[in-house]
Amino acid sequence: GDGTAAGYDLRVTRMVADAVNVPVIASGGAGNVDHIAAGLTEGGASAAIISSILYSPRLARNVSVRELKEGLVERGVPMRPWVES
Repeated sequence: GDGTAAGYDLRVTRMVADAVNVPVIASGGAGNVDHIAAGLTEGGASAAIISSILYSPRLARNVSVRELKEGLVERGVPMRPWVES
């Protein structure tokens, strides 16, 4: 659930993704890069809400956007790579 940092509810996310013809956004519970990768693969989501992982004071360590993108690419999730600006 939202704010748990225990991962998305992949069963429900997949059920919704399989039932509709619009993009689905995984929401509520991402605590690490593996959770996000699972939401985008096993969960069938097209996008993921990741706000807490970036800035929440409740997490022992926050993840940067660069670290997140590089971690997802390493896990085989298709996305635009990090580019220095």
